[in-house]
Amino acid sequence: MDTVTINNDKQSLQNVRLGKDVKIYNFVNAYGCSIGDGTKVGTFVEIQKGATIGKNCKISSHTFICEGVHIADDVFIGHNVTFINDKYPQATNDDGSLQTEDDWHCIETNVEEGASIGSSVTILCGVRIGKKAIVGAGSIVTRDVPNNAVVAGNPARLMKYANQILV
Repeated sequence: MDTVTINNDKQSLQNVRLGKDVKIYNFVNAYGCSIGDGTKVGTFVEIQKGATIGKNCKISSHTFICEGVHIADDVFIGHNVTFINDKYPQATNDDGSLQTEDDWHCIETNVEEGASIGSSVTILCGVRIGKKAIVGAGSIVTRDVPNNAVVAGNPARLMKYANQILV
């Protein structure tokens, strides 16, 4: 992987480790992260420091991938997906001072190989989305999603496994 820094009127890439044949569209803000071979990153995406994206992924437009998010190979992320890395965010400390990076703890999230995340999904921190799992559009993921599961809703609930319908 090569580390690149690009700043122009269409994108800002700061200290980003890029694999081969990565396609990054306009108006992407990424810094201190890594993006694997063959991955495509759509327009208006932000990828924060410490985030990792595997090989052959598709990250659709308007998605926010924060620090602590780890996306494995062959993952699809739909439009407007938001990851969260703090369960109790606050702007200030008890003394009224603005919080800094030293005042909170990043909680990691893992999306495993071959998972698909639908558009407008919100994924709370500390969860694991299993291999080849599917998260339906508009869902809010509050807990782990098993391998091969299809989940949907608010909060996201198990609908079925692979081709099996649950009653």
